[in-house]
Amino acid sequence: MAIPVFYRLSGASRSGPRASALVALVALCGCSINLGSLSSKPENEAPPPAPAGTSVSEAQATTARAEGLVRSGKAEEALAEFDKALALDPHNAEALYNRGLLYQSEKQHQSAIDDFTSANGLTPQRAEPLLARAISYLALDKIKEAATDLDEAVQADPQNAQIWTTRGLAYERLGDKTKAAGSYARAINLRPRDEAARSGFARVGGKPGQSYDTF
Repeated sequence: MAIPVFYRLSGASRSGPRASALVALVALCGCSINLGSLSSKPENEAPPPAPAGTSVSEAQATTARAEGLVRSGKAEEALAEFDKALALDPHNAEALYNRGLLYQSEKQHQSAIDDFTSANGLTPQRAEPLLARAISYLALDKIKEAATDLDEAVQADPQNAQIWTTRGLAYERLGDKTKAAGSYARAINLRPRDEAARSGFARVGGKPGQSYDTF
């Protein structure tokens, strides 16, 4: 099994050292995607109750072991540990999200989409599961579904340049050059050296001073 990039779903701030150390790039669909840390539950929202007969703490420990295995390059063993963690606690958003990334790395995109969908249901205020799911939708040529996820993701995290770049790609593939150019322009504004956004902006005929009104 190929070793995927790895992200931790933690309560740490996006700007904190723990989050920064775990940020990585995903190469898919011709663009680089940068996903940050993700809280295991929306702010001020209580986590769902653990299923009867399971141990949340044991599930968390199993998830931590899986994350260590990913860092050690043991993806198959990590997948088994994520499976165990989710058997103990199906509401473990971190395990769902990272198992989805393992599936995505193996191009098992429908399985990845299923996990990202579940993670999104547990963390509805976060953009990262939406972005990850959009990547798999793009890989399956489900461009409209990807665009819908990215529309929601940019509203959840409008300062995330990677989301804007990916949204530009989705709308470029849909043939909507206006929205594509606007999305690429937003990405460039946030990250001027984003070569994927610059290339996309040029491909769709973007003009200097392009409007950011992309909805």
